[in-house]
Amino acid sequence: MAIDEKNISYRIYLFAFLVFIMAIAISVKLCNIQWVEGDYYRKLAKERTVKNFVIPANKGNVYSADGSLLATSIPNYDIRFDAVAPKQEDFRKNVSALSDSLSVLLGRPSGYYYAGLTKARNTKNRYCLIAKGLSFTEYMRIKSFPLFNKGAFKGGIITEQYTVREHPIGTIAKRTIGYDVVRPDGKADGKGIEWAYRKYLNGKDGRILKQKIAKGQWKPIRDVNEVDPVDGYDIISTIDVYIQDIAHHALLKQLKDYDADHGCVVVMETKTGYVKAIANLGRNSKTDSTYYERVNYAVSESHEPGSTYKLADLMALFEDKKADTSDIYDSRGGDFTIRGRHVRDSHEGGYGKISLGRGFEVSSNTVLVQAVYNAYKENPMQFVDHLDDFGLNKKLGLPFEGEGEPFIPHRGGRNWSALSLPWMAFGYGVSITPLQTLTYYNAVANNGEMVKPQFVSEIREWNKTIKKYDKQVINPKICSDETVKKLRACLENVVKKGTGNKLYSKNFSMAGKTGTAQANYNRKDGTEKHYISSFVGYFPADNPKYSCIVVVHEPNTSRNNYYGADVAGPVFKRIAQKIFTDAPSTNEVKNLERKSKVQEKNYNDYYTETQKVKEKTIPNVKGMSGMDAVALLGNLGVKVKVVGIGKVKKQSIQPGQHFGDNDVIILELS
Repeated sequence: MAIDEKNISYRIYLFAFLVFIMAIAISVKLCNIQWVEGDYYRKLAKERTVKNFVIPANKGNVYSADGSLLATSIPNYDIRFDAVAPKQEDFRKNVSALSDSLSVLLGRPSGYYYAGLTKARNTKNRYCLIAKGLSFTEYMRIKSFPLFNKGAFKGGIITEQYTVREHPIGTIAKRTIGYDVVRPDGKADGKGIEWAYRKYLNGKDGRILKQKIAKGQWKPIRDVNEVDPVDGYDIISTIDVYIQDIAHHALLKQLKDYDADHGCVVVMETKTGYVKAIANLGRNSKTDSTYYERVNYAVSESHEPGSTYKLADLMALFEDKKADTSDIYDSRGGDFTIRGRHVRDSHEGGYGKISLGRGFEVSSNTVLVQAVYNAYKENPMQFVDHLDDFGLNKKLGLPFEGEGEPFIPHRGGRNWSALSLPWMAFGYGVSITPLQTLTYYNAVANNGEMVKPQFVSEIREWNKTIKKYDKQVINPKICSDETVKKLRACLENVVKKGTGNKLYSKNFSMAGKTGTAQANYNRKDGTEKHYISSFVGYFPADNPKYSCIVVVHEPNTSRNNYYGADVAGPVFKRIAQKIFTDAPSTNEVKNLERKSKVQEKNYNDYYTETQKVKEKTIPNVKGMSGMDAVALLGNLGVKVKVVGIGKVKKQSIQPGQHFGDNDVIILELS
């Protein structure tokens, strides 16, 4: 019996000892957590429950040269409700009035909001969604509603702000303006003005402190931000919306008419290099007849230019005085053979014996190749050096990523052969982008001064100029004045009596060069051959103000009409014609006192509508041009949002309805 009691005592002592050891271990661990590792765990707890969230700054706006809004950031707001925050008395007193106010603003029945708010209160929902995507005006109104006007702690209102990027003129020039989201694969063709000038546009993000609550949701800790966001600067682009609209639709029409794959147009101011319009349109598939701004072809697509490259032939020959416009060459029946390879003219049978100037006008491959080959066959690098000096081997150094790489073969390189020199003479074996070609032609129009194309003229903070982009000269004198004079005469004759004669108009003068290049002609991988049709030049011919290039890829050859003069030329003429037509006229206008019934009616209609400002009612603007409608509604004090281009086909507020100071009318244009 004594032995059993002794064993039991041992067991009790052992158990007590183990408990004591465990107590010591727990105490040591607690001390370690509290004092040794305390800072780490406190930091970890804070990171998991309290966090700084970024408030994106509003990007600056992008404007056109004429002040139109091309891209803008609009703040949007989501409103949520912390149903636990208000006192029971405050909630019961204000819930009905709050529901009525929400109903008026958001359009749903008052009972819908009353039921939702009450349910949130009963279930202790601290993150109940009230509304999404509110404008700033709507946000300010909802802050003043009963209960919400008490703030976050007493009223339970939770505000989440974010920004969206909008393009008021739609997709026109969207690829050049750029997208606010860069593609995951990092492709450069989406990075336009928005990306290139992001350090000015983006501003500085703000921060707001939030605390984690139930169901993994985060709630702001304070009413005010930790750091307020700072808006970005505004960008004033060189784009002219009116010229852009002309270029876009002229190109679109021709792409559809010729069932082409894609194309581009660039219009540039001759003296400054300011790009006034740039359109890049392509379709997604061969069966798709809809065209989109998918790729900035004018900037990124480097390809063999064909006959537009022949201007460099003349420039080199004239500078070295190795040939003149009056020199006679035999077109050899339209087929000239060099080292067993044929150089053929598009005109069957050739042109007989003609001058170099005439050969350029009719774009004779045989004449230009003979002129270059005879002059430089003993020293081909003399010709290649000229091409380098003309800047045809260099990028323009544009602010955009993805500018195409020009290419000129050099002796000793892997692409050099005995045929390189003659093939370069009619635009093959070389590569250049449309914008690089235009810059070269623009230098001839600008009396030999080559200027860099520019897409931005100014950076502003409100009305204060932060930075101004003046003309940038790449080469002050690309060639002699004598050469420039001869080249301009040749380019003018192309339109008057050469391959571009269908474009000639006695009402306004143009100068330029047609180009028709066959792509994939030497491919052996089964890639289908196709044509690239182009026209590049300037207008007016005697005093150039604008230069322009049009390039159309893969026009449908079933019509046997894929030449640059027929496919690309009409787009060039349309642009020049519209700009000339709308230019101020110096002709004398007679019969000023004669009244026109149409004008009188239009004036009376406009006057009648403007009288409605006294009545605070919306006029009928359907059928008006977008600019007239915006002007009329602006004078009435109505805020206007425009969708599309052209005439008004739909208005969101119907005629005769009364409007308030904060109402916005949306005009849908055709």
